Amino acid sequence: MKGTDKIIAHIRSDAQTQVDAILAQAEQQCAGIRSEYDKQAAALYAERLRAGVKETQDRVDSATRIARMEGRKGMLSAKQDMVARSFEKAQEQIVALPEEQYVAFLAKLAAKAAVTGEEEIVLNARDRQRLGEKLVKAANARLKNGRLRLSEDTGDFAGGLILRRGSIEANCTVELLVELSQGELSAKVAELLFQ
Repeated sequence: MKGTDKIIAHIRSDAQTQVDAILAQAEQQCAGIRSEYDKQAAALYAERLRAGVKETQDRVDSATRIARMEGRKGMLSAKQDMVARSFEKAQEQIVALPEEQYVAFLAKLAAKAAVTGEEEIVLNARDRQRLGEKLVKAANARLKNGRLRLSEDTGDFAGGLILRRGSIEANCTVELLVELSQGELSAKVAELLFQ
């Protein structure tokens, strides 16, 4: 090899050594950068994972609360239906009382609602036909100067009576009496039903 070839080989060898050193340094820098970004990526992944888990848990908690609330609403609705049915059943039982008890009940209502004792008693068609005169007699017996009379008119109600004097009416229908009692007795009925 000639001198120039030796110089060129030497230069090439030095250049290769420098290139190798630069590549090694670049490789080391790349590894450091990669390591740093891997750490950042892992931290970001963990943060997003925590956020996702929290968001999922929040949704589960919210869905659970909503489901519980809907369950309570459903239960309350069912209880309210049962209480309402209890009052409907009470109304049916009052109307279905044995005749003697029913007449006594209506006579007491009429006597209590009478102002002058000269009112007319309006019944539904069934009660008017079945026990109208008995009721008038029993109601008048409860009044000092009772002159209640049976109305020719009939009402469209399940039971009870309407006491009428001219255009003034006292509504003593079973429907109204049960409805008026409902506010006062609903809590007690519910307590008895759901103990």
